[in-house]
Amino acid sequence: MMKLVSVVLLLLAPALTSCLPLVLPLDCSDIYNHDNTRPSGVYTIYPIGATSAVQVYCDMDSDGGRWMVFQRRMDGSVNFYRPWDQYKKGFGSAAGEYWLGLESLFHLTLRKKYELLVDMEDFSGNNASARYSSFSIESESDGYKLHVSGFTDGGAGDSLSYHNGQKFTTFDKDQDSSSKNCARDRLGAFWYNGCHNANPNGVYRLGADDTISAVGVEWYQWKGRDYSLKTISMKIRPVQ
Repeated sequence: MMKLVSVVLLLLAPALTSCLPLVLPLDCSDIYNHDNTRPSGVYTIYPIGATSAVQVYCDMDSDGGRWMVFQRRMDGSVNFYRPWDQYKKGFGSAAGEYWLGLESLFHLTLRKKYELLVDMEDFSGNNASARYSSFSIESESDGYKLHVSGFTDGGAGDSLSYHNGQKFTTFDKDQDSSSKNCARDRLGAFWYNGCHNANPNGVYRLGADDTISAVGVEWYQWKGRDYSLKTISMKIRPVQ
């Protein structure tokens, strides 16, 4: 009799399991909360529901972990001088250099309140960071306007507050506060003002280089206008 019950349960297991609600993580925090032993690495999240699977890099180590990286530069392997539709959708590889996508980022910050951490490294092995207690962006119809505040210095200084309240600009969609197209002028794409103190999506160059001014991967308050960083990553997690 026991053997028969075991066989029946074995046969029913798939059906019973399929009746359980499918847990779709919205961000890296959901993944961490489900299993806090998960290491840093690439995971799949669902920022806009079941059909919106996208891979991201989850930083489970920095300051308590749970950080979801939405922008990362590390070796110059990916071209970031791209048009609006690609910045909207996202590009690159979560295992390397990538941009998550403005539409996914909008839906994430619509559903939760997030803080922002910007980590960076120069070519001499020095590290610095900048942290903001509040980060969100508006919808595409509002130009994916940036809202960032609550700066805490981790050695990098505050290069992002200058961009607060700005719409996103690419070389084919000019929404900055300058009379020129800052994306074309600075060879990147960002929430440009007129133009930038931060240019994380600029041209990947090897440190100090003023051949063409202010087009590198820059964080002005740390390394100045013509120093292109070795690495930079922008990552968010829900405010507890």
